[in-house]
Amino acid sequence: MFQDRARIELQAGRGGDGGLSFRREKFVPKGGPDGGDGGSGGDIALVADAALRDLSSFRGRKRFKAGRGGPGKSTNKHGAAGDHVELRVPAGTQVFDDVGQLLADLASPGGRFLVARGGAGGRGNKRFASPTRQAPRFAEVGLPGEEAVIELRLKLLADAALVGLPNAGKSSLIRRISNAKPKVAEYPFTTLAPVLGTVDAPDGRQLVVADVPGLIEGASQGIGLGHEFLAHLERAQLLVHVIDVAAGDPHESFAAINVELREYGAGLHERRQVVVLNKVDLLPEVPPFRVDDERVEAVFALSCATGVGVEEFRRALFELCPPTEEPSEARAGGLADFLVYRPKPKGRRTFRILRTDRGFRVAGRPPPQDELEAALRAAGARPGAEIEIGDDVMELG
Repeated sequence: MFQDRARIELQAGRGGDGGLSFRREKFVPKGGPDGGDGGSGGDIALVADAALRDLSSFRGRKRFKAGRGGPGKSTNKHGAAGDHVELRVPAGTQVFDDVGQLLADLASPGGRFLVARGGAGGRGNKRFASPTRQAPRFAEVGLPGEEAVIELRLKLLADAALVGLPNAGKSSLIRRISNAKPKVAEYPFTTLAPVLGTVDAPDGRQLVVADVPGLIEGASQGIGLGHEFLAHLERAQLLVHVIDVAAGDPHESFAAINVELREYGAGLHERRQVVVLNKVDLLPEVPPFRVDDERVEAVFALSCATGVGVEEFRRALFELCPPTEEPSEARAGGLADFLVYRPKPKGRRTFRILRTDRGFRVAGRPPPQDELEAALRAAGARPGAEIEIGDDVMELG
């Protein structure tokens, strides 16, 4: 089943704890501190993949967690970085936060969005040594990774998109001109989800054509799920307006769909169009169709049932949809063809948690009690652990 929306929970990896260690060598009874730093936690990023067509890979899994950084070790060895997580999404995916704000638009293959950063690793006790503190018996605990709840919304990337009323013959047309095999039947709403097909030219060029489910009156307000389907038209170069000429006056069908395009917005009513008069085999002659509309660049009369006029239309699509510029690492002006998104860093914590040989120490300005207890438990403190806060010593409840 086609899926164009997904809501997922993400948790970047926690940083590894700094090492609390002292040199232990023969004939060196009181060696200095040699605890290394903890490794940084793993990041979580989204990457636009041209090979994917929808978000169905997120149907069975909703939560993703990156790896924790390794702890610092003796002899000044740093901990390993946590494993990163890369989630592949189709090109054209938009990323929203839990309040509906747009975070990123991965419109081009290769686009990358760093959703959640891993936490920094804690400093080992070697880093706290000084002339006046030669044997620090504490080390920093790694910071937690960022957490996020995001919604993914897909807007298909297609050169041309088929639009029209239900049962106009869009599915039959895309079957005729492309490699797509949608269900075809003689009743409305056979297509329940957008379908992508690839059209091949003799010279090797390819076009992507989208078959969008039939629109009805009120689709722009969400009736019949039309609002979601109309969103898949926003990135198409060309709208192919398919009309069933055997169903009545083609001008009425043309006007009805254009009303929905105008009401939806997003510039759809200004998009270039071609009109396809389908099912001409059911009439003794093709009905006249003349519109004084600068958006309409061509009108084709054909029959998907008999194949009359289909090949002419397929060839014309390559002229109507000129090739787009190939993606490259950077354009002449030095701007990348896709953006690498990074979230703005959050406010820095006002405290750090240090692990001592007796328990834990809180350095800096501690947060409210509930938040502090949660941070201590996340750092590994257990009930009854000794916690130093300034000159006070407490036990974790």
